[in-house]
Amino acid sequence: MLDRKRIWNMAALLACALALPASLAAAQESGDKRHGQALAEQVCAECHAVHRDERASPHGQAPSFVSVANKRGMTGTALRVWFQVPQRSMPDLTIGEMDGDDLIAYILSLKTPR
Repeated sequence: MLDRKRIWNMAALLACALALPASLAAAQESGDKRHGQALAEQVCAECHAVHRDERASPHGQAPSFVSVANKRGMTGTALRVWFQVPQRSMPDLTIGEMDGDDLIAYILSLKTPR
């Protein structure tokens, strides 16, 4: 049987675990969407459709940013990992943390509300 202290500790741990995704989401939304759009236009638009109204990417294999944003389960964390892992189909780009935050904020702003 569980004592009160143990139940309290388990409840506190659960509360922290439930609050973590909210704090991560807030951190992901901290980027500057406008700067992220400018970066996308400068760095990514050669291959990707980076604007909401663009249907097809200049490079046929590159997904549009709208499709990336609307991919099931897409989060800022998933995008951050994608930026940090070398991709065979992409040039080796180094994106700093602040620029990454901005680019993530821009990409996620393209998500279609459900």
